[in-house]
Amino acid sequence: MVTQVAKGSGYLTAFKAVTVLNTLAVLVQAVSAGMLLSGGGSGLHGTGALAVHVLGLIQLVTAVLLWRPGRGPGWPALAALVVLLAGFVQSALGGSGVVLVHVPLGMAIFGLSVWLLVWSYSPRRTS
Repeated sequence: MVTQVAKGSGYLTAFKAVTVLNTLAVLVQAVSAGMLLSGGGSGLHGTGALAVHVLGLIQLVTAVLLWRPGRGPGWPALAALVVLLAGFVQSALGGSGVVLVHVPLGMAIFGLSVWLLVWSYSPRRTS
């Protein structure tokens, strides 16, 4: 069954805005990780992690609102949940120094964030 987000609800606009911010925060994490490997940027990387967590939570809330009262598809809420939970796992792995999993998981988080961003701006937003 194909569903379409109710026009004018504001939920899609909120989801778009938060998804842009969250994707930018994840991108800053990638840049600061590179700086960290070069010997700097540890403060920026730690602060960026907090931003990713907060924005990830807000993204999940807006995705649920887009889905339930907004009559949009439910999969963005599931994807936002995965981004949020993977971010917590990412922080735990980074804090313990497990770089072998930390780097690919970061790439997966970035890829999923970009996917949500592209979908949110797609003119054919269906389930």
